[in-house]
Amino acid sequence: MKRLIKYLLIGTMILIFVSCFGGKKVKKEDKALSIEEHFQVAFSAAERGNLEEAVSEYQKVLKLDSKHARAHMNLGIVYGRQGEWKKQISEYQRAISIDPHFTEAYFNLGVAYSERGNLNEAIRYYQKALQTNPNFVEAHNNLGILYFRKGKMDEALSEYQKVIHINPNHAKGYYNLGSVYREQGKIDEAIASVQKAVEIDPKYGGAHYYLAVLYFEKKEYPQAVQHCEQAVKLGVLVDPRFLDRLKPYR
Repeated sequence: MKRLIKYLLIGTMILIFVSCFGGKKVKKEDKALSIEEHFQVAFSAAERGNLEEAVSEYQKVLKLDSKHARAHMNLGIVYGRQGEWKKQISEYQRAISIDPHFTEAYFNLGVAYSERGNLNEAIRYYQKALQTNPNFVEAHNNLGILYFRKGKMDEALSEYQKVIHINPNHAKGYYNLGSVYREQGKIDEAIASVQKAVEIDPKYGGAHYYLAVLYFEKKEYPQAVQHCEQAVKLGVLVDPRFLDRLKPYR
């Protein structure tokens, strides 16, 4: 069963759009309004899925203000959605060159490199995001996931502990912390951690499924059945092989 759930770690592998207007101030009021209007039109177009319009409008912003870091970053996100990975990375890098403290741009670079399987670069950029904002919970969480994938359990444990220290109600952080404890052979600690995730979010189906697996490994079959049934009720697709192994205990 260990292989069935080993990589069900939960992170924020989504890119962060910035909606507020953050370009430099310009002297002419009508020019400033034009920049802001183009920015908001671009943002709305991206939300609607009209990516070509979004690209066009962000490019208009940058034509008026080439150092608009947020426009560069959001344009990078749109390029990523279009499958233009090199352009995506380039825009994030431009955003950072303009604003070296742009936390979200570092975070998005981490996400982009992680999605491409370049874990070392992803780790580097998550670390840079945390240098600019040490309390960025999702950067800690995603960094923990990458350490876990690289087999660095002590580092992963440290990141997840930071997650729940910053946000004691971060259910996914407790879930992921439980994954590390399980890898370390600490089943009781794993159960306690994932149980905390369920207490925070009773409808967290994935956590119920994980508890079912953990209780099964501990040979506490009634609890395994209970949490498995709850996971199914919450819409989780439970591995049929696991259901077969639970049948004698139903």
